[in-house]
Amino acid sequence: MAGLTGAFFDTSVLIAGSIDFGSSSQHALRLMDAVADGRIERPMTAWHCCLEFYSVTTRLPEEYRLDPAIALRLLREEILARFSVHDLPAEKREEFLVSAVGEGTSGGRVYDAHIAEIARQAGARLVVTENRRHFTSLLRHGIRVLVSAELAAEIGR
Repeated sequence: MAGLTGAFFDTSVLIAGSIDFGSSSQHALRLMDAVADGRIERPMTAWHCCLEFYSVTTRLPEEYRLDPAIALRLLREEILARFSVHDLPAEKREEFLVSAVGEGTSGGRVYDAHIAEIARQAGARLVVTENRRHFTSLLRHGIRVLVSAELAAEIGR
């Protein structure tokens, strides 16, 4: 059976799928297992998400915090080895900023808008995140936005 294609993972799912925070991680952990066993084929993420993964996981509260070398190992083995990592092409960067201004995007929201645009440019058919409202702009492009529990239920069928 062929696995799901066209999935793009946001940082929130990469982190919760790599560090067991208890019940709040259960669905993201299942999704990362699905990536490992091929039920989700070569998902996508953004280079920005890789940087956020490293930043967040190395500054979590002590009981969850990863040593930088462990964070790098997880990035190499679980993300870089299994995901297609994308970035915004140089020629699209100014266009993205002009669009952000036109949509009234300000402050930290520009980061999620950037990730959303990378997902769109990469050809994602769905984005999986724990922050759905940060990615609803993708709906107008026909890209589904799911939380990890929804995608875990879909692939569990």
